[in-house]
Amino acid sequence: MNFYTNTHPYYCGIDLHTRLLYVCIIDNENNILVHEKIDDSPDKLLALLKPYLGNIVVGVECMHCWYWVSDFCEEHNIDFILGHALYMKAIHAGKTKNDKIDALKIAKLMRGGNFPLAHAYSKEHRSIRDALRRRTHIMRMSAQLKAHVASTVSQYNLPALETRLDLRNSPDREKMRHFFPDEAVQKSMDLNLNIIETMVSELYKIEHYVKTQAQTHCATDLHILKSFPGIGKILALTILYEVGDIERFPTVQKFASYSRLVKCKAESAGKTHGTQGNKIGNAHLKWAFSEAAVLYLKGNDNAKRYLAKLQKRMSKAKALSALAHKIGRCTYFMLKNQQVFDEERFLNG
Repeated sequence: MNFYTNTHPYYCGIDLHTRLLYVCIIDNENNILVHEKIDDSPDKLLALLKPYLGNIVVGVECMHCWYWVSDFCEEHNIDFILGHALYMKAIHAGKTKNDKIDALKIAKLMRGGNFPLAHAYSKEHRSIRDALRRRTHIMRMSAQLKAHVASTVSQYNLPALETRLDLRNSPDREKMRHFFPDEAVQKSMDLNLNIIETMVSELYKIEHYVKTQAQTHCATDLHILKSFPGIGKILALTILYEVGDIERFPTVQKFASYSRLVKCKAESAGKTHGTQGNKIGNAHLKWAFSEAAVLYLKGNDNAKRYLAKLQKRMSKAKALSALAHKIGRCTYFMLKNQQVFDEERFLNG
């Protein structure tokens, strides 16, 4: 956990909501100078901050609408920091909780050097990252629809679908248009197929756009990551846009922790009480490295032998997690050192 320890003459804590802000400004002597609720108006926020410009830092808790405040601060040359929501116990665990108290606590956490930092992603690439996250969400919805078609076939004890049948392809979808004898069931499946068809078309457009943008933003890093067997263009793009700047991770351990590739022990009085903090970190990186581990094993005898070696000491699930962790560490050094994948070094290291 990293804390904000820089000192300023004034500290502004904002309890941020969709349509309103509660702003609290305090000085180094802990005097409350502003404690006011305003609309989500940049002009009103600027009017409150104007007397303190150049000497103030603004902090908000990480929630879905922090983007505009970050961009507002960047536009007006105001120091901005983002608070890690899961670490801000002083706000969430209070006996009495309201917007006014929360804004004051945020300001006091900054003044006392106890403000837990989250990464404020730069606006230049933020929208591309969010587009990739949306693509992943739609892909999972599409997979659910395909699974529903397959389960309905089993439900009515109809002939099994062809192994190579892929509902992303138009000819394979057409094979399912008259597959079910019951008209109502067929109508239900046609609904799934039509939604899948629309999803496939729209996903292609967003993928094409992101790939085009990546050639401008990170063409070299993309080439380096794609040298790893099992990391294709989409996984590579997901990793690159979720990581941002690899230099923000001083050690591989911090990168692995951020990627949810390690678990932390909970200890007290010399006793271990399992793990904690498993939800803290980037879930999208966790997914990307887990996918890469499975894809790396496909048709790769060396990788399968390495997994079998791991399984002598642990279960298959843990072995796959260990492999994902190793891939995450490998990715960190590939990006850090600008080197392509070396399988011999990877398997023997």
